[in-house]
Amino acid sequence: MGKSIPQYLGQLDICKSVVSLATGAGAIYLLYKAIKAGIKCKPPLCSNSPICIARECPVPGERALPQEAPAPEASAVGGPKGLAVERERHRRDSGELRRLLNSLERKQDEYAKSMILHSITRCVYLLEAEASACTTDDIVLVGYMLDDRDSSVKTQALNTLKAFSGIRKFRLKIQEHAIKVLELISTIWDVELHVAGLRLLNNLPLPDYVHPQLRRVMPALMEILQSDNILAQVQAIRLLSYLAQKNDLLYDILNCQVHSNFLSLFQPTQPGSLLYEVLVFAERLSEGRNAPHYRAVKWHYNEQSLHESLFGAETRLADRLLALVIHPEEDVQIQACKVIVSLQYPQDLRARSSTCQSSHSYFKNTE
Repeated sequence: MGKSIPQYLGQLDICKSVVSLATGAGAIYLLYKAIKAGIKCKPPLCSNSPICIARECPVPGERALPQEAPAPEASAVGGPKGLAVERERHRRDSGELRRLLNSLERKQDEYAKSMILHSITRCVYLLEAEASACTTDDIVLVGYMLDDRDSSVKTQALNTLKAFSGIRKFRLKIQEHAIKVLELISTIWDVELHVAGLRLLNNLPLPDYVHPQLRRVMPALMEILQSDNILAQVQAIRLLSYLAQKNDLLYDILNCQVHSNFLSLFQPTQPGSLLYEVLVFAERLSEGRNAPHYRAVKWHYNEQSLHESLFGAETRLADRLLALVIHPEEDVQIQACKVIVSLQYPQDLRARSSTCQSSHSYFKNTE
């Protein structure tokens, strides 16, 4: 009332300074409280949860040790007790793998089971001695997880079985799950599950009693091969290449229905890893169909079969192979040449002839 504008502006500046000081003091006080709380903070109590087990917590109910500064513990080598991997290096059992397997026996939700299985897989790869000390009962326990309703649990169980399959004494027991694995691959359309299941199968010798199931899932394997996931495609083609060497499965593979654009798998733009595996597959199919015992039978193929796509009268495979001979990757070049040779020379003729007979050239007939 009656004050000039400069007087009002002066009062406003004073108010701003007071507020600024108050705000700064409040911020400093809050920072002090936060630091004090952090110093007095105690780690959470340990429990039987998968996280505590994976972190190697002490007895449930005690305080967890800080992750960055594990408590020193006397060891046989005169130093503090370190990570499980370090103890493994000094041939001491950390007990981590056994604790994880024991926790898997208890009722857990899907997330916990998936997490535990992932940790078990890690331990099997890193703790060789502890993994070798496991029993077939542990394999059976992991195998039960393949029946879980959750797809991620199934996938982690497949990864765990793959890890255990690297230990010779467990392979026969893991083979017993082969039919179940094939069923999962053919009935659940999940890329991660496909990759995990196929990696497991590719790491096992598949017994003859599995062949009937393999025939039933052949269309599913061919669909995975023609999908758009490179990891799944590579694993599928590796399995099919292995099966193509089985006399009783060769016709089932060749007569399997494929998409009209199947030869796109031979395009130079495909990743080199996939191209190489596809070419190995083509070579084995070519050698198999040219074997004397196979040619002794008159086989009939459907119009959309793999055989017609690769070896039929209207195939364009020759053009694709010629383009791959100049591929940037040497492995692809060499394998493309092997396929060309196998197409031009059946096995029985290759043993008797060292020169190319142009009248019998596959490429001349298909151009």
